[in-house]
Amino acid sequence: MKTTTTKKTEVGEEVKFAVARVAVPSRMTAAVLYGSEDLRIEMIDVPHLAADEVLLRVRLALTDGTDLKVWKRGYHAKMIQPPAVFGHEVVGDIAAVGKRVDARWRIGMRVVAANSAPCLRCYHCRRGQENLCEDLLFNNGAYAEYMRIPGRIAMENMLEVPHSVDDGSAALVEPLACVLRGIHEMEVRAGDTAAVIGCGPIGLTYVRMLSRRGVRVIALARRSAPLDVARRLGAIATINVTETSDVVSAVKSLTEDNRGPDSVVEAAGNPATWQQALAMVRRGGVVNFFSGLPSGTNVAIDPAAIHYSEIKLISPFHHTPRFIREALEAIRRGDIVGQDFVTEEIRLTELPQAFERMKIRSGEIKLAVRP
Repeated sequence: MKTTTTKKTEVGEEVKFAVARVAVPSRMTAAVLYGSEDLRIEMIDVPHLAADEVLLRVRLALTDGTDLKVWKRGYHAKMIQPPAVFGHEVVGDIAAVGKRVDARWRIGMRVVAANSAPCLRCYHCRRGQENLCEDLLFNNGAYAEYMRIPGRIAMENMLEVPHSVDDGSAALVEPLACVLRGIHEMEVRAGDTAAVIGCGPIGLTYVRMLSRRGVRVIALARRSAPLDVARRLGAIATINVTETSDVVSAVKSLTEDNRGPDSVVEAAGNPATWQQALAMVRRGGVVNFFSGLPSGTNVAIDPAAIHYSEIKLISPFHHTPRFIREALEAIRRGDIVGQDFVTEEIRLTELPQAFERMKIRSGEIKLAVRP
């Protein structure tokens, strides 16, 4: 049974809420970021909706490396300014819709919503580079009982989850979309050899998806536990860099004629590993600087080595609507599953302590947060 109520938004516009069985409460529990490592569990108002927006009842949210960095820094220049609810890898049920929301979205539908949507009108969008949209709309708020989905995201980057897909797998759509776009830019072929530097959630996702494409993956990390996971996800060889005196030579020794890998994914995020990536890739190979480095960081490179070896350098950023859809389809096929990445399930109230543990790298890959 559905009923309707009306509520005034902050700008005074009337918005219709379709409510199934019980009304959406006015207050909710949420994790609010106030600054660097200052995360508080609070009771706040459930978000009001504009006419084109959707309200999700969060089923599950996943932690990731970006959220950890945001927690450490206390902000993200493009995505979040405190105080604010944060978190962006989410699966939820539609709890309410604004009166101008597309009719395909119904109360109770289980959906995944990306953390951004492009304008589809600017220069970059017209060129198929929606990730570089000049008006890219970001959204956070997954670490809460309810989450508002802006109209543009509901229209362009929200998808219904197939019944066969569990919540933990569905919530992987956003980071997987970023990885799939990175692999697309690398132009890998079956039989290639790729080195993946860093075995956090993103690095391990690269290991899995590259191996699914018939690529021989060499995984590098500083600890044995993630290397064990990398082998389980398809890596043909692993290297513990803390136990290896010459990492570049060790990688090259695992390739044909010691040429070096056809491609290297840098997913560790420090200048030293950027340099290692450049040093180990074969002539004519590709280096994917996926992790990025803080603004102002300098990395010493040898331009002649890049030029005369014709090394292709790419640095894929974010995702596009195409790859959000490809990610959900890959999950539906079973190419990647949540249980390979989710190491623990916690309550929302435990999240501040969980970030403290993640800070010291106590073995977590991803935590599943259930409000």
